[in-house]
Amino acid sequence: MNLNKEIWTEEDGKKFQEYLKSLARLEKIDWTRNILNTKMPLLAITSPEVKRIAKEISKGNFISFLDLWLWDYYENTALNGTLISKIKDFNVYKKYLLKYASLADCWAACDVLTFNVNEKNREDFFNLAIFLTKSEKPFARRIGINIFFKFIENDDYLNKIFKILNNFKNEKEYYVNMCIAWFVAECFVKNRNLTLEFLKENILNNFTINKAVQKCRDSFRVSSEDKEMLLSFKRK
Repeated sequence: MNLNKEIWTEEDGKKFQEYLKSLARLEKIDWTRNILNTKMPLLAITSPEVKRIAKEISKGNFISFLDLWLWDYYENTALNGTLISKIKDFNVYKKYLLKYASLADCWAACDVLTFNVNEKNREDFFNLAIFLTKSEKPFARRIGINIFFKFIENDDYLNKIFKILNNFKNEKEYYVNMCIAWFVAECFVKNRNLTLEFLKENILNNFTINKAVQKCRDSFRVSSEDKEMLLSFKRK
């Protein structure tokens, strides 16, 4: 199928969905579902193949493709997220990301996104992240936290983020708590001293802080001395 188009029509969208179905690996669907934990129908198309398709679509007017909002399969989610990440204009990016975030239903739909944060749009991205972390939808909150990873090495922003993270003390969603734990562990690696201060004073729930400590201790980027010291932050 020709994926390099200037205009994507509804008929093109129908043909594209049939094309995706032709690439399905039926024998891998149950295995893939166990990993992704998505409720969406699956085709179990490989990640390299999804990336190849997205690359071909991006050579044309991929915004026209996005405007079809094809959402029948998880693979549509992965394609849409990959293409949204290619949008350079922040305001356009925000428009599509917010709709995408409202539909995302699994960790992979969040983690397929990338965030082109630069000096010109840094504050815009930071405010977008804050907005998403306040969402009622758990995977929108996870996307917001994922954006925060771009600010770890900036002390001013990181201090603000740590205050925001304390708002998650009553968070119940597993994939949100795990993302926060991953974030704190990455902070410890890249901004150790500031993160230590946070660990001493944080009010995160026990599950999240214990997972953060575990991730630090599992990391080859953390010294043996620090791994031992971090045990003092574990909670019962």
